[in-house]
Amino acid sequence: MESLTSTPDVHAAPSAEPVRHTARQPHRLQGTLFQPIGDEGRAELVERRLVDAIHRGHLRAGERLPSESELARSFGVAPVTVREALLTVRGMGLIVTRRGRHGGSFVVEDADPLAFARAELARTSRIALRDLGAHYAAITAAAVRLAARRADPTETSRVRQRLERLDDLDVDQQRRVLDDVQVELVSLSQSARLTREQMRLQAEFSPYLRLVGPDADGLRMQAERLAGMIDAVENADPEDAGRRTETMVADVIDALIQLQASSRSSD
Repeated sequence: MESLTSTPDVHAAPSAEPVRHTARQPHRLQGTLFQPIGDEGRAELVERRLVDAIHRGHLRAGERLPSESELARSFGVAPVTVREALLTVRGMGLIVTRRGRHGGSFVVEDADPLAFARAELARTSRIALRDLGAHYAAITAAAVRLAARRADPTETSRVRQRLERLDDLDVDQQRRVLDDVQVELVSLSQSARLTREQMRLQAEFSPYLRLVGPDADGLRMQAERLAGMIDAVENADPEDAGRRTETMVADVIDALIQLQASSRSSD
């Protein structure tokens, strides 16, 4: 879904004056967050998608959610189902709703993806972390190996250009670009199935990448690793591309386990 607009809610308190929010270009991971859902427990699934989007930082603090009608179309559910899910998410304190011309449902201003990620890390077992890493590495490494065999040099050059413009962006924008570049690199495999699975996994893995690279130095290291993977794909070296990917994932998982252990020891 490419537009982020909103709709008023009759239960919300009126705002004192119009609130203006600058339009933001949606990033690729929103494509997997707003896909149609199944028939069972629809309101609960809409709720879970929205909560995940906020917790993982794909919907940012202060950002306006899509309107009820847009969400209904994207999820393939009735507007009343979306309304029910929004009421629950509002009750969790994750969104607020304003009335008026510039109203709608907005992510609360104090939403902190890093805090959400730390809480999720504390709840996750070491076995589950290693399993997530194994899944992510298996899909991503297979895809970049395939990309190294199939990609055209002009395609890898376009992906590289996005990394080269990273310094012109703020930290939050850099995180989004790094996620997008990883997905774009996988898309060079020319496999729609692998790309869709990478988008889903990237949405799950991205908050953990925030934890191990919370500042500009951490983001620079992530960018350097991605650049090495792009080099391997551009050089048509599938083994190097896969090895670099697997090493990156293993290092992230090890860093997460260390963070987890240090957090528990300090409690």
